[in-house]
This record gives sequence, structure tokens and C-alpha cells, in this order.
Amino acid sequence: MKNVFQTLRQTFAVLVLATLSLGALAGTPVTRDDGVTVINLDEYNGYFAAHETVAGLKAGEYEFVITNKSDKLVGFQIQDLATKSNLDMFPLEPGEKRISRVTIGKEGVRYRCPINPTPWYDLDVIK
Repeated sequence: MKNVFQTLRQTFAVLVLATLSLGALAGTPVTRDDGVTVINLDEYNGYFAAHETVAGLKAGEYEFVITNKSDKLVGFQIQDLATKSNLDMFPLEPGEKRISRVTIGKEGVRYRCPINPTPWYDLDVIK
């Protein structure tokens, strides 16, 4: 019985370390000398994957670099979180990469694919 608990404890420790390691893989967004912060997003069939962490963004100028990693036409739509007004919207062919430069205000933004059914991704801003 003691061996079972020891094995469970070791397994739990490995799972915790693996989870923490995965969280560390998401980089911190880079802010260039011109003050623009770059966020890289890969768009797949029905979801986005961010290269950098998108938690805790601050108001300012951003470039979202979107790459279509699916085998079909997708799109990118970004809106002001408070007003729901479009800041940018465009289609992307398979393998295509496009940049959306937007100003994120104090309320944040949300984005999605307007072509494929994806949920809105809300990005709140640290106030």
C-alpha cells in the first residue's frame, strides 16, 4: 500500500511539473522600439493558438500576426470589447500570413474567425 501512495505522489509531481512547463512555453509579447507590441496567432480549423501570453495586456498599439494553419479559407475579425465596433477584418488563404495593427483601448478587444465557427476570444486590459 505504501508503494501505491509513493507511485501516486510521484505521478502527481510529474503532472504538476509538466503543467508548469507548458505554461512557461508561452512567451511574453515583444514590444518593439516603436512602442508596438506583437502578438502571433496561428489559426486552425475552429480555434486560435497564441505564441505569446495574451493575459494582462495594457492599452496601446498592437500588431496581431495571424497565420492560417488550416487547409481552407479562414478569417480574422477584431473588435473593441466595449463598443463591439470592428477594428479590422479580413480573409486568409491556407498558409497565408497577415498583420492587423490596432489600438487597444482601456476596455480591451475581442477576436474570432468570422468564416469558421469559432468563439470570441476576449482580451481584457489591465487597468
